[in-house]
Amino acid sequence: MHLDSPDDTPDSDLQRARDKRRLSNALKTSVLFVLLLCIVFGVQAAMDWRFLAVKPGEWSGLLGLLTAPLLHGSPEHLIANASALLLLGSLALVVYPRATLRGLPLMWLGSGLGAWLMGNPGSHHLGASGVTHGLMFLVFVLGLLRRDRPSIAAGMIAFLFYGGMLLTVLPQEPGVSWQSHMGGAIGGVLAAFWFRHADPIPPRRRYSWEIEEEEAARAELERRDTYEPPAPHDVPVLWERPTEEEPRGVVLRFPDRRGGRSEES
Repeated sequence: MHLDSPDDTPDSDLQRARDKRRLSNALKTSVLFVLLLCIVFGVQAAMDWRFLAVKPGEWSGLLGLLTAPLLHGSPEHLIANASALLLLGSLALVVYPRATLRGLPLMWLGSGLGAWLMGNPGSHHLGASGVTHGLMFLVFVLGLLRRDRPSIAAGMIAFLFYGGMLLTVLPQEPGVSWQSHMGGAIGGVLAAFWFRHADPIPPRRRYSWEIEEEEAARAELERRDTYEPPAPHDVPVLWERPTEEEPRGVVLRFPDRRGGRSEES
């Protein structure tokens, strides 16, 4: 798939203010969500949180589809997911604000569904790692689909810092919910395909060598149109073979020297 970018690049004060506001909103949203996770983690110590986690195969465990990403089992677990959310969440919201917000329910619910459908019976699955995997796959796949400069740059940054998530969707380490990772990743991929047109293609400025190549290609096309021989059906016909109905000659009669009848030739 190829999506063309407009050539006019607005570089006005208004556009710069909009870019700064988008970056500020993305950072604020990511920080507020991480603060929410910290508050929930503090409340966990004073309550029995297991009924809020995903319990595979149990109907009561479906409640965890909504609440499990807010829970964490240890400070290390929280810090790992918080750092990923700050980077991937901010990156996704800056480059794809509409696609990220529309795809977040898919990643959130996909994380829980993956654990509920594929998890071991009797286990409890919790944590926002499925959402972080969804964000990483969203940014990476959108970079492959859209292929404009900001998308490619965002995809490379996401892969540089969290490219290992391509492998952690498979079972590797005991105690790690790879099922929720896979569910969140599938949600991110689906969101990338469904909402790839939600955000407009950013304008870009063309380089001089791009313009020169286009002008050279246009000149070559004009030269071919000028000197190329015309198509066969455009060539005028100067002579046509007569049809079979038309007479092809005159019959002449010659006398027979032997005094007989004349023969036609």
